[in-house]
Amino acid sequence: MDFSVLNQPSTSGTSGSSSSSTKTAAQNAQDTQDRFLKLLVAQMNNQDPLNPMDNAQVTSQMAQIQQVTALSGLDTSIKSLGGQLGQLQALQSISLVGRDVSVPGDKLMVADGQTGASYSLDAKASNVKLEILGPGGGVIDTVQLGAQNAGRQSFTWDATNKVSDGTQLSYRITATNGSTAVTSTTYMHDKVDSVFSLDGTLKLQLERLGTVDYTSVAAVD
Repeated sequence: MDFSVLNQPSTSGTSGSSSSSTKTAAQNAQDTQDRFLKLLVAQMNNQDPLNPMDNAQVTSQMAQIQQVTALSGLDTSIKSLGGQLGQLQALQSISLVGRDVSVPGDKLMVADGQTGASYSLDAKASNVKLEILGPGGGVIDTVQLGAQNAGRQSFTWDATNKVSDGTQLSYRITATNGSTAVTSTTYMHDKVDSVFSLDGTLKLQLERLGTVDYTSVAAVD
């Protein structure tokens, strides 16, 4: 189980960058407010004594700068929250190492003479057919799964005397309810070997099926 690939220096750098950005945004907001107040004071000092600014004008301008400052502060808070959520996601992803997960796909890997996966049906089906496809894409076995309800389903396929361990296969599901086709989504199962970040996106390295996005995980088995 490789925990080290979650790049700690990179995370630290991101945190430092986020902190620096937050300080810069806060400083910019303060600078804007200071410039406005200086301009307002200069305007009041140099106003026409016979036609001075009324209280409504001053109040309006003060309200405008307060709105700008508030919006700047809100932007800073949102960016800070986004950084915290990203760090939380990274910490949560580490707990997946060593766990079996389901991700969208149709790949199967034979181990100990068996393989299996899961799928979901958008509606009730009166007949569901499973087809196992060999490395070349041809059908090597067909299994009638019968009637099934809507939702998540799973299957196990016995590969004994058909293919050897380590063979990568694929599968497809054909579901109908009478003469109406029922939409299905296929999933593949594998164990998480490691978690890492690539271009700011969390990735999972699966034991047999390779790299997938963290966000693609549909279930933890």
